[in-house]
Amino acid sequence: MCTRSCGQPLQRSGVISTAHLPHIGKDNHVEEPLNGAVARVLDLDDFVGLIQEHIIAAGWHGERLTLVLELAPEQPQQAHHLNYKTLIMSDQIKFIVDNLNKEPFKKSYNLITFDSLEPMQLLQVLNDVLAEIDPKQVVDIREEMPEQTAKRMLSLLGILKYKPPGNATDMSTFRQGLVIGSKPVIYPVLHWLLQRTNELKKRAYLARFLIKLEVPSEFLQDETVSDTNKQYEELMEAFKTLHKECEQLKTSGFSTAEIRRDISAMEEEKDQLIKRVERLKKRVETVQNHQRMLKIARQLRVEKEREEFLAQQKQEQKNQLFHAVQRLQRVQNQLKSMRHAAADAKPESLMKRLEEEIKFNSYMVTEKFPKELENKKKELHFLQKVVSEPAMGHSDLLELESKINEINTQINQLIEKKMLRNEPIEGKLSLYRQQASIISRKKEAKAEELQETKEKLASLEREVSVKTNQAREFDGTEVLKGDEFKRYVSKLRSKSTVFKKKHQIIAEFKAEFGLLQRTEELLKQRLENIQHQLQTIEEKKGISGYSYTQEELERVSALKSEVDEMKGRTLDDMSEMVRKLNSLVSEKKSALAPVIKELRQLRQKCQELTQECDEKKSQYDSCAAGLESNRSKLEQEVRGLREECLQEESKYHYTNCMIKNLEVQLHRAIDEMKAYVSSDQQEKRKAIRQVILEQYTKNIAEQENLGKKLREKQKAVRESHGPNMKQVKMWRDFEQLMECKKQCFLKQQNQTSIGQVIQEGGEDRLIL
Repeated sequence: MCTRSCGQPLQRSGVISTAHLPHIGKDNHVEEPLNGAVARVLDLDDFVGLIQEHIIAAGWHGERLTLVLELAPEQPQQAHHLNYKTLIMSDQIKFIVDNLNKEPFKKSYNLITFDSLEPMQLLQVLNDVLAEIDPKQVVDIREEMPEQTAKRMLSLLGILKYKPPGNATDMSTFRQGLVIGSKPVIYPVLHWLLQRTNELKKRAYLARFLIKLEVPSEFLQDETVSDTNKQYEELMEAFKTLHKECEQLKTSGFSTAEIRRDISAMEEEKDQLIKRVERLKKRVETVQNHQRMLKIARQLRVEKEREEFLAQQKQEQKNQLFHAVQRLQRVQNQLKSMRHAAADAKPESLMKRLEEEIKFNSYMVTEKFPKELENKKKELHFLQKVVSEPAMGHSDLLELESKINEINTQINQLIEKKMLRNEPIEGKLSLYRQQASIISRKKEAKAEELQETKEKLASLEREVSVKTNQAREFDGTEVLKGDEFKRYVSKLRSKSTVFKKKHQIIAEFKAEFGLLQRTEELLKQRLENIQHQLQTIEEKKGISGYSYTQEELERVSALKSEVDEMKGRTLDDMSEMVRKLNSLVSEKKSALAPVIKELRQLRQKCQELTQECDEKKSQYDSCAAGLESNRSKLEQEVRGLREECLQEESKYHYTNCMIKNLEVQLHRAIDEMKAYVSSDQQEKRKAIRQVILEQYTKNIAEQENLGKKLREKQKAVRESHGPNMKQVKMWRDFEQLMECKKQCFLKQQNQTSIGQVIQEGGEDRLIL
């Protein structure tokens, strides 16, 4: 321990000069005193702080330094110990002050003024630093609750991955210190934030887009929510890839000189292209009808684009039609299954089934669901209570466990006392209570089993529908059910009987074919024997091969005569055909000569008329569009006036009806007043009874009429629900189709195109 004395007496408060402060070197020796301005110290602690500042500026790094201060005679001597940890924090304060005085904060703090900040001011400084990292944190903490401020700062520090020192108990201390603006908590946070401001800015920017919102699984069952969540995840992945590409481009090292050279080269290329376009325009102007050719080329390009758009639209409509057919088939299958289920059902069985469903649903609504809801509310209340409480450490958990054990022992003691009493009435009631609890548990278990079986049935029905759709897509046929399957089996049986008959006939034909083959073989054998005998006879007579040669000669002579006849006929036919063709060609030429002349003139007229027709058609379309818009406006005005007229008429009729009702009520009130005023009590009771009876009969009649009308309306709605929904769907499709046609028409009117004619190698090319 190194002891240094200031050597000057110091009052509790007053003015001192820094000239009295010794300069302490790195070897803990006193050197010459420091010269400085006069500082006002209010008490001894401020003086110690001032000494500490000078020690830090001198760069002293000892373990411990004790300042023994000689005070006035009436004050006792005191020693203040400055620990190295305090000096380290002072080093942090110096770093914080230096950074806060720079851009972008531009504060004017020194060590003493910064260390003397109030907790609220210190929190505002911390909030300003966080606002520089994340602009959404720009808040005046005086207008914000302390809990909200702490929650907001903790969430941002968690995003920035700041790790407070210490364990779980230190974490609770950290939260409390952040709420009250404690210096030992806020100084390290400021030091950490100011050390890596640029890195934390980037992390806060990325956190705005990359922190995923957790959606509960029950909400994801909704198709719209699920699609939106998938789109959100896809956008997040796209943002990741784009950010990586942006960072790679930033670090790729493209020099500004290269970019300027590229820009200059592109400008030169642009000038060359402009000159080339001008030369081509001059060449095209010499071509005959070049404007017309350019116009035709533009129209061709527009029509090609329109053709592509219509083909795409056609494909989309085909896909929509395919999906609509699939939906229709699914609905038809569901309708068939429902009709099949309702075909064999009787009213008694249907009523019984409905009563069972009503009982089950009423039990679920009145008993099971309220209990589950109450349990969920209790759990939610308990969890909210746990969340609202501050974080507990190990000692708190041990204390809670000890309390739980004490309460359990008390409960066991109370149960033992109750068992020692052993009252018979309570025993019977407990028996009944046990039976009732067992029955209720069984009932709940059965209800859960029924609910599970219903869910399984629904899932199996969905699987069956999926399998039927797969089978339909595989071979184009539907899966047969019920009566259809029976009819199919009976048809198969009839086909099997026909197949057996045909199979028997084929077997008979096969047997007859075998007999004929055998007869043919026998006849061939006999022919061979006869020919062999004939050859032997010819050899004996000395004329072998005579019969074969004679047959060949006869066959060749017959063929020769036939060929000669065919040649003669062919030559005659060819000469006759050539003569006819020559005469026909000459006749056609002479007949077509004036027609060709007329055709040339008509072609020119046709071109002129088509051009004029196109112009008239465009004029007609524009005029028709203007008239159509005017007509729609007039129709809207007429519709609005008609609606106003109908409303006024309905108001008029309603007012008349109300006046008549009020007149009737007024007459009735006058009669009742007369009856009430009359002296005859019997007549008064009779009038009151008659009024009440009339009112109740009127209410009953009104309710009966209303019920009858509602039943008729329900029946009409049930009958017309399917056709009306189909008509609504058709109308929506029609509106979509007309809107698409309107967009196509507007796009065709507003679309313009530019073409270029290029001459290369003696050829003219039109580039669109």
